[in-house]
Amino acid sequence: MKNQILLTSFDIWKPEHISNSSDDLLKKISTEELTDYSLTFIRKLPVDSQVAPQIVIAKINEIQPDIIICCGMAEKREKLTVEFQATYENTVVQTSVDLAELIEGLEITEISNDAGKFVCEGLYFAVLKYLKDAGFKNKCIFVHVPVLTEVNSVKVVEDFLKIMSKISRFTK
Repeated sequence: MKNQILLTSFDIWKPEHISNSSDDLLKKISTEELTDYSLTFIRKLPVDSQVAPQIVIAKINEIQPDIIICCGMAEKREKLTVEFQATYENTVVQTSVDLAELIEGLEITEISNDAGKFVCEGLYFAVLKYLKDAGFKNKCIFVHVPVLTEVNSVKVVEDFLKIMSKISRFTK
């Protein structure tokens, strides 16, 4: 049986941005011939810490995905970064995914403990907390995506596809 994967990205939030790299990545992923998964996309989430989690949690309840991969733009980072945790006030929630195993052998990906203190961290925190409080066993990660360029684009896409493949094996 194919794993159901929910993938999310954000819209732009600064007037000088032409696009959001998280959405650019999902656009590239959506054109891939991927037969091992059933993919659902929520692209261009509003950059709003209240609204974005509501949209994602509603979709989780609707489709019951095995895996949730939320993505956000990290314009100052040069690699894909998989976030270990999210914080809100004094509460910290962590992904149940073994990130060291997940990124092993990946060329342009590393683990981060700083989800950004912005809408990305707000979304990740809300989704992880919701899954934990509801007792769901879904796998959930947040991936920060650097600005895609001609130099890094192929490697970023390759690593992201490998992340999808590896996390799918964790649900078996």
